[in-house]
Amino acid sequence: MLREIWPFADAHHRAGRPVVLARLVGRDGPGSRPLGATMAVAGDGTWRGSLSGGCVEGIVLEKAREVLAGAAPHVTTVSPGEHLLPWEEAPACAGDLRVLVVAAPPEPVHSAITTALTEDRPLAVRVQLRPPYTWSVAATVSRLPDDGPAHTEELGQRPRLLLVGATDLAAVLAALAAPLHRRTVVLDPRPAHVASGAFPAPVTAVRTWPDEWITRHPLDAHDAVVALSHDPRIDDRALRAALTGPAGYVAALGSRTTHAQRLRRLAGTPGLDRLHGPAGLDLGGTSLAESALSILAELIAAGNGRSGRPLRDGDLPIRATALSYGGA
Repeated sequence: MLREIWPFADAHHRAGRPVVLARLVGRDGPGSRPLGATMAVAGDGTWRGSLSGGCVEGIVLEKAREVLAGAAPHVTTVSPGEHLLPWEEAPACAGDLRVLVVAAPPEPVHSAITTALTEDRPLAVRVQLRPPYTWSVAATVSRLPDDGPAHTEELGQRPRLLLVGATDLAAVLAALAAPLHRRTVVLDPRPAHVASGAFPAPVTAVRTWPDEWITRHPLDAHDAVVALSHDPRIDDRALRAALTGPAGYVAALGSRTTHAQRLRRLAGTPGLDRLHGPAGLDLGGTSLAESALSILAELIAAGNGRSGRPLRDGDLPIRATALSYGGA
């Protein structure tokens, strides 16, 4: 996906170095990455991204470097088993992959993508699948040119992760949530907590009562809310506001005893049966990072309609085919 590799591609673009993108545009069998998965290979030899679980990246890297060296852009077919010796067993995901190997989009398309990702604006991006492999962008897919076979990706707004309480755990959660491509907002009415300086730059920390903020910025089904302050005067207001709306994941930190008390206080609140508490999966962790990982794991499982149990104990596809909330 473009969002995954764009910081790398943009940094090399600004440095004046060429970048070639290898994009997964078709597949005739199972695979570990979705269509649209992208590798970015820069003129200095460095690269980011993947098209599979690791079994074709070496092949694709060679083809991308050929284009960097002057070969024409093209759509090629690669197979995870094509470098195996006759007696070696092919991987289970050995279906052929169709890969577009093409220079990264030039201006003004490059700047349009950068602006959309930076400002969190929706954008539809299209690249032709035959010469001259032209890139185009528009506010919506319907406004893109219809100029033959192409691969189209929609860059949607990232779902929000609201962390109620500007705590040390909130800071770790915000850091771990960054690769999940969520817009993290920390809400806390206490001035000293908001001004702690503990939160990474992309995170928005707002001094406000959480229910008032939610009223001004209505949530949708892709958003998540986690109450972390341990102060019922703050957490309960946030939970009431979140549970009465469509937020896809609402959780609260605390012991089982604390949560039982919380349920008594919130009795009669619409949507109370949707509250995840104590927040997180049972990982047995004790550190802040382990606690944050537990909460984010439950958020992902809930968003995909999964139980969070070990994969060896289930029989559903390992990767969900349709995400309830998330971001590419």
